[in-house]
Amino acid sequence: MSGLPRIRAGRVYDPRAAGDGARILVDRLWPRGLTTSRADLDGWCRQVAPSAALRSWYGHVPARFAEFGRRYRTELREPEGAAALQRLRDLAQQGPLCLLTATRAVGISQAAVLADLLAEEPGNG
Repeated sequence: MSGLPRIRAGRVYDPRAAGDGARILVDRLWPRGLTTSRADLDGWCRQVAPSAALRSWYGHVPARFAEFGRRYRTELREPEGAAALQRLRDLAQQGPLCLLTATRAVGISQAAVLADLLAEEPGNG
């Protein structure tokens, strides 16, 4: 075992790294100033992104992250989010998965919540 996480969150602006595996953008909007070739993505799963209302309420305020994570996990139970989350689960079963976001604060982003959620599942750690 290499010690690299099988599922991780990262910035879409960063170049592909060894061990990234499938690079999937999980933002609803395309990142500002980024070309598709520079993004070097394997997919874009905008349906798994938080709702506009939740994203607006959260505003990447660190003190709201725990509540954001709780509300976001609730949103992911809705049909569209659940289906998109299942696609990510399927990818995670095939190999390493890097969930990408445009935010600078990756550790308090939806990509981090998704990575934690997927890693909690048996066989994905």
